[in-house]
Amino acid sequence: MKIALVPLEKLVPYEKNPRNSDAAVDAVAESIREFGFRQPIVVDEQNVIIAGHARYFAAIRLGLEKVPVHVAQELTPEQIRAYRLADNKTAELADWDMDLLAQEITALSESELDLTQFGFDQEFLDSLGEQVHADLTKKSETGAKQLQLRFGKYSVPIDETEFGKLVARLSEHEQQTGTRFGFVTALLQSPEPTATNV
Repeated sequence: MKIALVPLEKLVPYEKNPRNSDAAVDAVAESIREFGFRQPIVVDEQNVIIAGHARYFAAIRLGLEKVPVHVAQELTPEQIRAYRLADNKTAELADWDMDLLAQEITALSESELDLTQFGFDQEFLDSLGEQVHADLTKKSETGAKQLQLRFGKYSVPIDETEFGKLVARLSEHEQQTGTRFGFVTALLQSPEPTATNV
């Protein structure tokens, strides 16, 4: 994908853009200020914006002269119109794994980053902190680690004994095959070895 730095003044917002990005501009501007411009603005061959209106207005707010741009030359007018809608709609379909989000935010709690600048509500952040604290308190009360086996959107609680068995089986598979690939298939197909009397 070819990306070029283009003067901001050459870009043209799509006048019929159905997505109102006003509420996101401040957060996007703070993200660009903190982390840099990491996603290009996508335009057509006339420099009309297809995807990235919030980034465009954030760049204006930051006083940037040039921004990274990708020209979608290979798309038809119909594809451009559809992509503009799809780019906005697909972002709505994603959801948060609240446990993982809480862990990530907790890991940042000692940093100087203020996540409210990137669109997170302070009350929401506080509630996540309370959730993590409650989980830690529960662990300390039971005296046992509450382990979670995660794969994709699924999460399965396992105890330390089960975790140890899983690691041992993985180690066996790796020694036998020289790789970790195929471990799940091998795990499902082969019964767990049982102890026998000699």
